[in-house]
Amino acid sequence: MTINRVLNCRGLSLPLGDRTIIMGILNVTPDSFSDGGRYIEPELAVERARQMLEEGADILDVGGESTRPGFAAVPEEEELRRVIPVIRALKAAGIEAPISVDTYKAEVARQALEAGAHMMNDIWGLQKDPMMASVAAEYGRPIVLMHNRTEAVYANFIQDVIGDLQNIVERALLAGIREEQIILDPGIGFAKSYEQNLQLMNYLDRIVQIGFPVLLGTSRKSMIRTTLELPPDDVVEGTAATVALGIAQGCRIMRVHDVKAMKRVVAMTDAIVRNK
Repeated sequence: MTINRVLNCRGLSLPLGDRTIIMGILNVTPDSFSDGGRYIEPELAVERARQMLEEGADILDVGGESTRPGFAAVPEEEELRRVIPVIRALKAAGIEAPISVDTYKAEVARQALEAGAHMMNDIWGLQKDPMMASVAAEYGRPIVLMHNRTEAVYANFIQDVIGDLQNIVERALLAGIREEQIILDPGIGFAKSYEQNLQLMNYLDRIVQIGFPVLLGTSRKSMIRTTLELPPDDVVEGTAATVALGIAQGCRIMRVHDVKAMKRVVAMTDAIVRNK
């Protein structure tokens, strides 16, 4: 199944289908697993954002809470203190690319949208904060809904992941979120074992068949680090393999740290896949 549509990001449009879209990761946290503390100051975040855009990023994903394994939840006030000044700085610097806010908290999403963010990225797929769906519906912006669970317990792993995502979509539509603003994320690395993550990578086309654009976020994940037995900043080749596989199965957006290298991987894989 091919999902072709134009993502309307607060006046900025991104066509999904002509080529794979790259979402550059901009962590403004002191404790992210691979780049914690590097871009927490607004001026450093702006510098990094400009670098990623020059390297080929289409979207900037700003996150103020680390989601590494065993992470401690950040209070709402602290997340706002980290995220909002960076979004304002990006807007003040004239950054014109769509800005995504990586949060599952409704108030953080609301204030980020008011500060200039164009879309939302919810790692809990509307399940953590009951007000998140209403914020997304009220502002009418694109939202990434990721698969996640509190426990990695499944009866039939692939079918359960698909069923969970279908339930998330139903919840979103019932809340008033428009169908054309929904993006799905299979949630590689979240509530899944090493073996389950590898298995899911072979069934991404089944996620695509649900009928929405799919974002894939595998960059520097433990699945890759474990396989290669390498640290987070030395797994660019492993990330490249997952990106190419994701594109071949129909995923439309790649969320990555290493924009320059992944831009080349995306361009080459797009050329092959679109020449079938």
